[in-house]
Amino acid sequence: MSDDAPIGRIAIVGGGTAGWMAAAALARVLGPQGPAITLVESEEIGTVGVGEATIPPIQAFNALLGIDEDDFVRATQGTFKLGIEFVDWLRPGHRYFHPFGVYGIDKGAIPFEAMWQRLRLAGEALPLEAYSICAAAARAGRFMRPQPGGTPLAHIGYAFHFDAALYARFLRGHAEAAGVRREEGRVVSVERGGPRDFIEAVLLADGRRIAADLFVDCSGFRGLLIEGAMGAGFEDWGHWLPNDRAVAVPTANAGPPTPFTRSTAHGAGWQWRIPLQHRTGNGLVYASRHLSDDEAVATLLGHLDGAPLADPRPLRFRTGRRDRFWIGNCVALGLAGGFLEPLESTSIHLIQAGIARLLEMLPTQAFEPADTRRYNRLMAAEFDSVRDFLILHFHATERRDTAYWRELADMAIPDTLAERLAIHARTGRVYREADELFTKTSWLAVMDGQGLVASGHDPLALGLPLDEIRARLGRIAAVTQAATGHMPEHADFIARHCSARR
Repeated sequence: MSDDAPIGRIAIVGGGTAGWMAAAALARVLGPQGPAITLVESEEIGTVGVGEATIPPIQAFNALLGIDEDDFVRATQGTFKLGIEFVDWLRPGHRYFHPFGVYGIDKGAIPFEAMWQRLRLAGEALPLEAYSICAAAARAGRFMRPQPGGTPLAHIGYAFHFDAALYARFLRGHAEAAGVRREEGRVVSVERGGPRDFIEAVLLADGRRIAADLFVDCSGFRGLLIEGAMGAGFEDWGHWLPNDRAVAVPTANAGPPTPFTRSTAHGAGWQWRIPLQHRTGNGLVYASRHLSDDEAVATLLGHLDGAPLADPRPLRFRTGRRDRFWIGNCVALGLAGGFLEPLESTSIHLIQAGIARLLEMLPTQAFEPADTRRYNRLMAAEFDSVRDFLILHFHATERRDTAYWRELADMAIPDTLAERLAIHARTGRVYREADELFTKTSWLAVMDGQGLVASGHDPLALGLPLDEIRARLGRIAAVTQAATGHMPEHADFIARHCSARR
């Protein structure tokens, strides 16, 4: 066969969210005339499946698959998410909101944040949340999809909360309908060979042999193919992000579901609260050097809104990424490629980014090394950018009440993050580097929420009279508040469009 020939067989090792996202997307895009796709998973191994919160790029993934959004939310017992509320992160008793969407409106080339910073130094700016339709709606417990027109309702950004197991099941249905074949079985060994020493097949415990041209490793933390067979290497980020364990427990809903995730800081970690239609997901992410497993369970159970529906489930992880995500004919997705703790709900996005780039650089039988190098470079940059954003939450804090927080506040940070903080400290500027995940809204929300205050102006705002800025931002805040009043209650929107009880 010619090296330029298309690949004929793809094997995905591992199911769960990563495996079935990959299977559904590859089958949808490559179509029935494309490669034969086989997914191998073992029910006896199971999946991690605690991540139930997402960020807005998942809308693009659902659109790629042709998924009806109401059907998707209904099938996964989902709710809507306008952002994340952070409680006790700057100091105990303090809270702020990281919204999706945008803050305010730029004036030509003058960004909103430059005008807000100037008004803030004059002592007249309202809190950032006053200029965000997503933050205002979240506080009011309201939700609707974006509406056309020139009002703040056109700028609603949203994502979802959902049951991860139900999401994998939903995607499996789409994938199998598109021709993906599922093989139940546990992989016990990997065959490598040929002139390039590529993976040729995986062997299952019952003796079956699954051969393919391209292997996608979705085997979870162990990285059965990318690490176990290909020796990708791992860059450990525990010195920056020391949380290495979590304990999770579902609870009964204590009221209508909120249209946001809540993250509450504790003495040696943080707690998530994710509302679904049928239950609430809760968990504590913590550093085992600072908190024992028993103490973690007690902390979590002592801070629940509703009655537990199951026993606490422990998880262990290592924060970091593979040195290489693609080696030879093996590409790692999901936990097999790396893990960044779920503080900003980025795990599913990183899977999505890996799939998108794999499709963009889908190999032929030649497996061109330049494609591999570019894929690895872009995925490393994606992980590194998310890493910096996560570190910001832990490092920029006034908390010194425990050894955990003192260690994080005093640690040396990556040069890339230090540069961002230095730029913001002088002028209040925030920026989005190339096509990185987090927008200016995100960086500004967390920098301000974590207590970072700029000492000077962005020169772009100095050309506007202060009276004009004051009037402009005042109108934005007033219109934002008024627009929120036109939105339905979050629970009512779900009941009307996508309730799982139908």
